[in-house]
Amino acid sequence: MALEIAFWVLAIVAIAAALAVVTLRNVFRAALSLILCFLAVAGIFIILSADFLAAVQILIYVGAISVLIILAIMLTREVERGSLSNKLVVPVLISAVLFFGTVTFAMLKTSWSLVSLPPAEATTVALASKLFGEDGFILTVEIAAILLLATIIGAITIVREK
Repeated sequence: MALEIAFWVLAIVAIAAALAVVTLRNVFRAALSLILCFLAVAGIFIILSADFLAAVQILIYVGAISVLIILAIMLTREVERGSLSNKLVVPVLISAVLFFGTVTFAMLKTSWSLVSLPPAEATTVALASKLFGEDGFILTVEIAAILLLATIIGAITIVREK
């Protein structure tokens, strides 16, 4: 019962934060709402006992992606003004409603099978040993981190006032 209440609270927070991302005119506040949405999704992963996905959500999305978005916002000149209104509001609204209807129809017509136990090899320890073991992909992760650092330094260098 407590997990159900926590799930619904986190789901409501995630939906409210996602709506705030697309409705707020201040871009910086929209980015903060996006971080809140990412954290709520990580909380839902924890409730579903998906510890690895929660850790990835927090490390990659809340940590790296959100920092890059906020850095990009800080490098822009007019944060307070936000995005100007355009003439595509009605077509975007129609396509969003059609997409939501299609996804809802697919969810309701699919027969979902429930599994009582997760697969034995899909534990956090097994995934960590695959990533950081002898045949792991840690070098790829380190190269991506260096590439992101170079991108940030390059963006600061280009935008910096002389």
